[in-house]
Amino acid sequence: MTDNFSDIFSASTKPVKILIIKPSALGDIVHSLPFLAALHKRYPEAKIHWVVAKGLHTFLEGHPFIERLWIMDKERWKKIGMFRQIIPEMNAFRKGLRGEHFDISVDLSGLLRSGLITWAAGARYKLGFSDSDEGSPFFYTHKIEGGDQIHAIDRYLKLARLLDCDTSQIEYPFPPLPAISELLTSLPAEFCIMAPSAGKEANRWPAERFGQLAAKLPLPTVVISSPADSHIVREVVAASNGKAINLAGQTGLKELVSLTAKARFFICNDTGPMHIAAALGIPVFALFGPANPVRTGPYGKSHTIIQETLTCSPCYAQKPCTKHNWRCMNDLTIEKVLRTIQAVRLKGTLKN
Repeated sequence: MTDNFSDIFSASTKPVKILIIKPSALGDIVHSLPFLAALHKRYPEAKIHWVVAKGLHTFLEGHPFIERLWIMDKERWKKIGMFRQIIPEMNAFRKGLRGEHFDISVDLSGLLRSGLITWAAGARYKLGFSDSDEGSPFFYTHKIEGGDQIHAIDRYLKLARLLDCDTSQIEYPFPPLPAISELLTSLPAEFCIMAPSAGKEANRWPAERFGQLAAKLPLPTVVISSPADSHIVREVVAASNGKAINLAGQTGLKELVSLTAKARFFICNDTGPMHIAAALGIPVFALFGPANPVRTGPYGKSHTIIQETLTCSPCYAQKPCTKHNWRCMNDLTIEKVLRTIQAVRLKGTLKN
């Protein structure tokens, strides 16, 4: 079914409770904020709940548009050895969702796991994409084709339009942000940010090259990552000739937004913080290899994709390249990245 919800929910029968299902990852959650904004604007009285993965829930905590977060311990629930402990937790999660009696659920993830959550929540109207993966469309009552050659934000907004939302403006309603910490106030007055990690090894430009690039930039560079990727940041800083500052694991997700808002520009692989920078309007220089920037690149016209032109790219890290030797990333030179940044600066997009 593809009914327009303007015909289902009249002025006197608007939805009371709506569930958004988008557990992870960070970039995907940032991509979902315009959907949240459009939904809240169309149905301001509705109570919006959100299913989110543990760890990423801190990013959405205290959001004025969200009535409740449903936190799923995704990593713990994947551990087969803890089956006996996990089943009661998952059952309680399912019963809790079902007890809310949602009018609408919207699955933005389109995976088997999110499809099962859609089923568990038991909303009257279950929305999703007909071309989603892993059989998840089976669980929807209303579905539309998302398309695999458009940006994730535009894909999500298709479901917003199905719900009779106005999507003419892209808005990113971030949650309330904490006060700037002493750590951030101690940074240079002007700096750029590097995010050298990525979810997949194949999407990472060599850390040493990030450091060598930092040594050539006219501004100090702040290098960020999660605690788990701090070794990558140490390698960047070691190669930077003293031009890079190590902030690996030293900011929470909300503080990362505050930090990013102060940057002159942002240099990164295909990674979650890139989407925070793009949402804030900070010029992004994104280094892409196996991934497809049309689908997951920085959203907006003020950003620059830097990549090698290869017939095998994008392959989504499925090509049999030699381990640790992804050509599309390793063939990308420091000189090309630096020239691209300098060319944009000369056009006046970035200050000297």
